[in-house]
Amino acid sequence: MELKNMTCLLTGASGGIGQAMAIALDKAGCILVLVGRDAASLEKLNNSLGNKHQILLADIATQEGIASITDAAENNQGLSMIIQAAGTSSFSEFCSQSAEHIRHTIELNLTVPMLLSRAVLPILETRKNACLVNVGSAFGSIGFAGFSSYCASKFGLRGFTEALQREYLKSNVSIKYFAPRATQTSFNSSAVDHLNEALGNTVDSPEIVAEALLTFLKKDGRRKVVGWPETFFCRLNGFLPGLVDNALSRKHSTIIKYAKQNKL
Repeated sequence: MELKNMTCLLTGASGGIGQAMAIALDKAGCILVLVGRDAASLEKLNNSLGNKHQILLADIATQEGIASITDAAENNQGLSMIIQAAGTSSFSEFCSQSAEHIRHTIELNLTVPMLLSRAVLPILETRKNACLVNVGSAFGSIGFAGFSSYCASKFGLRGFTEALQREYLKSNVSIKYFAPRATQTSFNSSAVDHLNEALGNTVDSPEIVAEALLTFLKKDGRRKVVGWPETFFCRLNGFLPGLVDNALSRKHSTIIKYAKQNKL
């Protein structure tokens, strides 16, 4: 895919990964529509990029927000790529999570991308070389203790994207699933940071994730998990989940120790 001069709408642009993606896409020559709820952060980001991109304030968890994004996509005839990077994290013992928190996690990470996809796909089908990218997680392929609600939402997003890819097989829209592993962002609680340190997990910077996204977009692949051994474990969990059960069981006490520190 040729990124130079491509117009891309990016949700979650004011977040850690979203900002890094915006910077990387700008360097690749993309024209951006930066979507988020934090006007100050979006303006600061756009200013750092030379004030040449469009800012769209929208709460994607509302009908009004989805409508404003749909209108922006329809009215911008050059727009041919949408990247859904907005989302939320969730780490704690499952039974300590409030019903409201569980609903919010599923809504923002799964329901909203589904609803926005439904709204924009008819528009993308009218554009040449169009692309829809859903940003998931390595935990969309590996169920991990302490991340039950988050895993449920990302497993759902992966399944939705896969089904959509097969449904739109004959369409001009390329539908992609991009799954980062642990990433250092402000979304992470101190408990998550301490857990990653205790387990010796590799934690990528948002910039590394953004560069991996660019590499992925330039190729023809439909799905990408960032990092090793995460890519291997995602595949292994699909074929032989019992082996992953055994590997993670040795880390169980450490995971639960830090999960108990968060009450959601």
